[in-house]
Amino acid sequence: MLDKYENCAIKACLALSLLFLGVSFMLDGNTKGMTILLDFYHLESMLSPQAMGLITGGVLVVTAVMVALAREAKSNLITAGALLFIAVVALLTLLSPSRYLQDLGGFPILGSGQGIIKYAALIPLVLSIYLYKRFSLKQLAWLNYLSVAMVLYWIGGLKFFEFEAKGIVSLVSTSPFMSWLYDVFSVQQASNIIGVFDVFFASLLGLGLWLKRPNILWAGILGCGSVFVMTQTFLLSAQGAFSAQTVLGGLGQFVIKDLWFIANLLVIICYTKQLANAH
Repeated sequence: MLDKYENCAIKACLALSLLFLGVSFMLDGNTKGMTILLDFYHLESMLSPQAMGLITGGVLVVTAVMVALAREAKSNLITAGALLFIAVVALLTLLSPSRYLQDLGGFPILGSGQGIIKYAALIPLVLSIYLYKRFSLKQLAWLNYLSVAMVLYWIGGLKFFEFEAKGIVSLVSTSPFMSWLYDVFSVQQASNIIGVFDVFFASLLGLGLWLKRPNILWAGILGCGSVFVMTQTFLLSAQGAFSAQTVLGGLGQFVIKDLWFIANLLVIICYTKQLANAH
C-alpha cells in the first residue's frame, strides 16, 4: 500500500491534469485530436469535433472530481473504471496511421502520438491507488516504471532525429534552465544530449529496480523526475502553453500530462523507501 502522502500527491496530479485537459477540450481546444478520435472510431457521421470535445472534456472533468472526492469503495471502483476507459480509448488510436509522421516512414516515428502514449501512465496509477491489494509494492513499482521507460525511450529516442530537434527549439530556447544549451551546442547536438539524458536515466532507474539498490533507484528517480518537472516549467516559459480561449493550448495539453509520470515516480519512491528500510 502507498503512503498516505504519496497517495494524496498522486491523486492531486491526476485531478489537476484531468481538470485542465477536460476544460480545454470542452472549450474546443483540441479539434484536431477530436477529429482523429471520431475518424478512428467511425463516429464522424454522428458527432462533430466540437460535440466530441464537449463529451470527452466532460468525462475528464467528472473523472477529475471523482479522483479528488471519491472515498467509498464503490466510488473508487467507478473512478478506476473511468480512468482505465480514458486511457484505453486514447491508446487504441495509436493504431491509426495519423498518429505517425508518414513522410518520415510512419511507425515508430510519432507525430500527434507523442501526446497519446502518455495515457499509458494512467493504467499503472489506477492499479496503484485503487487496486493495490492485488499487487505487491514491487510489482507496482515495475508497472509504473514501464510507462516511464516507454515515454523516455520513445520520445527520448526521437530527439536524435532532425525533425524533433527542430521541433523542441521553441521550448528549449525559452527555458531559463535549458536555453544555455544552444549557446554551447548546435540544435541537433543539444537535442542529442537531451535524448541521451532521457535514455540514460530511464535505464538507470530500471537497473536500480532490477538490482534492488536504493542508491541507484534514487539517482534514477531524480534524473527521470527532473525531465518531467522541467517540462512543467514550459507551461510558464513557452508560448502556446496557455490560451485565453481554451485555458490550455496544444503545448499545454501535451506538457501537463507529464504530471502522470511524476505520479508514476511517486509509486517507485514508495518502493525505494521500503527497500531502504529493509536494509
